[in-house]
Amino acid sequence: MVSSILIDLDHLLASPIFDPNRCSIGFHFLHSIWAMAVYSLMFFVPSWKWRAFALGCIWHLLVDKIDCFLGTIL
Repeated sequence: MVSSILIDLDHLLASPIFDPNRCSIGFHFLHSIWAMAVYSLMFFVPSWKWRAFALGCIWHLLVDKIDCFLGTIL
């Protein structure tokens, strides 16, 4: 599950790399709805390694979405 942090590598392609006011959901290609669909499908691969990676990616996107939500109300 720790390897799911690798989906943050797409931040390196953005300019600027880090923007505290930018929501990564929908902005970066590994944080898109299509990527979420792929992660959801990977969850059904019959290997615990792929399931753990998929669960980590889904959890990562959920936490990023909460961060975006909290950034808009604070």
